[in-house]
Amino acid sequence: MGALVGGSMAALATALGTFPVVLAFRFSQRVYDSLLGFGAGVMLAASSFSLILPALSVAQEQGAGPWGAGALVGTGILIGAFLLLLIDRLVPHEHFVKGREGVQGKKLKRVWLFVLAISLHNLPEGLAIGVAFAGPDAVGAKALALGISIQDIPEGMVVALALSAVGYSRSVAVAVAVLSGLVEPLAAVLGVAVIGLSSNFLPWGLAGAAGAMLFVISHEIIPESHRQGHEAYATVGLMLGFVLMMILDTALG
Repeated sequence: MGALVGGSMAALATALGTFPVVLAFRFSQRVYDSLLGFGAGVMLAASSFSLILPALSVAQEQGAGPWGAGALVGTGILIGAFLLLLIDRLVPHEHFVKGREGVQGKKLKRVWLFVLAISLHNLPEGLAIGVAFAGPDAVGAKALALGISIQDIPEGMVVALALSAVGYSRSVAVAVAVLSGLVEPLAAVLGVAVIGLSSNFLPWGLAGAAGAMLFVISHEIIPESHRQGHEAYATVGLMLGFVLMMILDTALG
């Protein structure tokens, strides 16, 4: 239930982010890139403090030594990143700037390519929420869900504004952004269900979710935020997002 509520909160935050499009607000590309950087910072801190550190702690509690825990979590991170890389290669999707990628991407309508791209972003976030709620630290899981929800507000806005900017109607842009957020509660429930099969999966799940999020940060968000020449603004956004999520995690956890 906690995973479902946490994932639903993130989905609602994504929907709230579409209000600027509903109200026909316009933002500069610099603001877009700053918000993308902010989201990357939140996800980076969430991966570090809410997933990787708890994974190391749980691995040691289950009997692994310092080296063994590090090796287990490191392997889990790489597995999570590799799975996202595999999905990125096989699933047709479209970046806001780089264009289409994936097998037979040209055969799908652009709006569905955007939906798939956004879903790739939201999938590891939802899984991370679910895996966190499967662990023993309920307060930390809530902090993670809150941090991801904060990050999803500008993400929902950026997605809706980007779709609107390339020619989609406001209703379509808002609907696609809201639809993309629904991936998160589904992924959260899936994550907690898998970990619920055995507590031995918990450090692997936490590390894998962190690896998936790190992949999205490096492969998707940061390149998009830097591609228009606003690297400094995106970096400032990343630092602010990282610090905010770090404070939330340490204060609430």
